[in-house]
Amino acid sequence: MKLDSPLDYLKGIGEKTKHLFETVGIKTVGDLLSYYPRAYERYEEPVPMQDLPQEEVVTIRGTLVSLPVNRYYGGKCITTTSCSDGVGEVLLTWYNMPYLKNSLRMQVPYIFRGKTKRKGKRLLIEQAAVFQEEQYEALTMTLQPVYSLTKGMTVRMVQKAVKQALADLPLSEDRTDRKQSSDEKNRTSRVAADDLDYLPEEMRTRYHLCAWAEAVSQMHFPDSFESLQKAHRRLAFDEFFFFLLQLHSLREHREQETHSFHIRAKGAADALIHSLPYSLTGAQKKVWADLQRELQGEKVMVRLIQGDVGSGKTILAVLALLTVAENGYQGALMAPTEVLAAQHYESICALLEKSGLPYKPLLLTGSMTAKQKREAYVRMESGEASIIIGTHALIQEKARYHALALVITDEQHRFGVRQRENLAQKGNTPHTIVMSATPIPRTLAVILYGDLDISVLNEMPANRLPIKNCVVGPSWRPKAWDFIEKQVRLGHQAYVICSMVEESDLVDAENVIEYTETIRQALPADIRAEYLHGRMKPQEKNEVMGRFLRNEIQVLVSTTVVEVGVNVPNATVMLIENAERFGLAQLHQLRGRVGRGDAQSYCIFLHGGKSSEVTERLDILNHSNDGFEIAAKDLQLRGPGDLFGVRQSGLMNFRLADVYADADVLQLANEAVAGITKKDPELTLPEHREMKAIYDRQREQTGRQISL
Repeated sequence: MKLDSPLDYLKGIGEKTKHLFETVGIKTVGDLLSYYPRAYERYEEPVPMQDLPQEEVVTIRGTLVSLPVNRYYGGKCITTTSCSDGVGEVLLTWYNMPYLKNSLRMQVPYIFRGKTKRKGKRLLIEQAAVFQEEQYEALTMTLQPVYSLTKGMTVRMVQKAVKQALADLPLSEDRTDRKQSSDEKNRTSRVAADDLDYLPEEMRTRYHLCAWAEAVSQMHFPDSFESLQKAHRRLAFDEFFFFLLQLHSLREHREQETHSFHIRAKGAADALIHSLPYSLTGAQKKVWADLQRELQGEKVMVRLIQGDVGSGKTILAVLALLTVAENGYQGALMAPTEVLAAQHYESICALLEKSGLPYKPLLLTGSMTAKQKREAYVRMESGEASIIIGTHALIQEKARYHALALVITDEQHRFGVRQRENLAQKGNTPHTIVMSATPIPRTLAVILYGDLDISVLNEMPANRLPIKNCVVGPSWRPKAWDFIEKQVRLGHQAYVICSMVEESDLVDAENVIEYTETIRQALPADIRAEYLHGRMKPQEKNEVMGRFLRNEIQVLVSTTVVEVGVNVPNATVMLIENAERFGLAQLHQLRGRVGRGDAQSYCIFLHGGKSSEVTERLDILNHSNDGFEIAAKDLQLRGPGDLFGVRQSGLMNFRLADVYADADVLQLANEAVAGITKKDPELTLPEHREMKAIYDRQREQTGRQISL
């Protein structure tokens, strides 16, 4: 077996199952093995019924005190019974599982596992999993993987396929001895050289990393929490390592680049600055001076502009685009979403019109009609359009430029390194500006943006009202909803952020779909609440965001997909449910969705954490609106990550790695890349052959790039 073997190489993967896996991006055995669990189910010892907490997943041991009864309502069967452990009693309810009436027996001890709810004075568990005592004992204190699924898929289906794939991997000696017979050992040793570990043993020893096959195996079916942490460390190292190899390649190439553009300041940028209803901040003036100097210099500019939401990055981008345009060249601004691209287009058009400058920007997005795209391509290739704004459509093959001298990517961490490179290749070594509102401590930024010079906007405009914050527990939720209603009555809008798309029995967290229904019931009927999440089709997401922008939706319930959204000045409330499940830097990013207009804005961090550490950590956001200060504290406070929760890094699109929680691993990977590229820049030595093969494979597959 090879990692690029098609998925139906595995037993039991027929056409139907293969299609289901393909819908979540799994086409090869390698894709399957890198489809890591989103959470782990822990089977803990049963707890006494008299001590049961509310709204939590629990395990209880008991016998039935009443015969199960089936009742039918509207075609649905509801099975109910009660169980007791001799001290406490719990009501059990199942939906559409009529067979339980005959399979559950009196005076037989069972283990029940599910989420508790309060019904009047009684505790209730709905849809409890049922185990015989010996069944549950075999699972006790183990970690069972749970995967993200699509309709028709089951966790068991994924587990079974992963186990088959793992059976053909070479495992470390101690695990092989414990887990496999001699026949199985022989079978797992027959692995193609392509699939062996790319890291030499000496490097694994130096950086305290387990073997790749061991890491993958333990990531899916860990023997313990400690082995899971070791697996995470190794796989996070790999993600950082190959990402940094790409950056090294870009840096080596660009350090030698010069350009053929002749750019001089001719007054357009100054005219725009003078027409603005506000003055540039000191930080903006400093960064603009850097941009002017580099645009007019001989070397190709490759610069990151880092600044909080609202610090004024966009106006600097417009000034740079104008300077390029007035010299007869073209500049392109690429945004991560169509709604954001359209908003940039409209605001830049308004700015230019108000200042009386004779430039008409062009918008290019994937949803435009074929005719609209053809017209746009003609204007781009002829040079008629000097300022082009769009999405990934800007790097499609049909998009050709007349004289592209400047490339700007907005919310840079949403684009792959290769995508950034592709846009730059549309011109004759154009200047590059990347913009990010994600605050990163400088120690990490110099690694993650290793091919870029860094500018920081650390001042906010004087007229920007600071956001008012509060950190509260779940009992405050009804008051938060009342506050949202009052703000809507004043003509404003609100965001509600949930960490999950759908309900899970494994994670005690609010979910978007169910929450939307709940808040619709809580708010008056004339206040429209809709949901938004990453599993929706791009067109659906664009439509919802567009309606929210036009105030056709007053309350938007969303996952962190809105972290990179549009400018909605009318939104004044950000309510974040289960705030303890996010890093501080990401919470600050989400908070940045409000506070964009003239009205006072508010952010409510609602948490379900019971420890003082949770409250203390979130309280940092109560006292600071400075993203860089918060990012630094986030780096100090976060441990090895919540491996049992829904991972929400919010910064990088790595599968596992988290820039904050895995900061030490990032630094090790950077050290490793520096050492290898110094010794063997082209990765031609025999010990680096597999490393080079993986690196080349990743560069060829643009759509699956590790992205920043």
